[in-house]
Amino acid sequence: MRNEPIPLSKALASFDALWSPRIVTRVNDYDVRIAKVEGEHIWHVHDETDEFFLVLDGELHISLREPDGERTVLLPQGAVFTVPRGTEHKPHAPSGAAILMFEPTGTPTVGDRHDEIPDHVDSTTGHTLNT
Repeated sequence: MRNEPIPLSKALASFDALWSPRIVTRVNDYDVRIAKVEGEHIWHVHDETDEFFLVLDGELHISLREPDGERTVLLPQGAVFTVPRGTEHKPHAPSGAAILMFEPTGTPTVGDRHDEIPDHVDSTTGHTLNT
């Protein structure tokens, strides 16, 4: 990683793939990732780490399965939210969004446990495959 400022708009313009985070920098043992998202991701859980979201553009919904039941949080542009470790969640963006995530290096996009992954998604990275 270069020690230079990173314009997030330029980084986001460098790819089109949805639900395919790109690492823009690292902070200690954490990746700072950006992604373009639209439609639905899959239900998944990160057993060992929280997951931080910042909405750069658009609007992100995150459905959560918690002990008291299911709920969905709405994150407009500029909002942040942390999904606690061990909480099953499903991000979705009906109208599309650009997001920034902060996670330990090596954290799989699809979590440690998840719903069945569609054929067009890489089961290790969560990246959309070219089909």
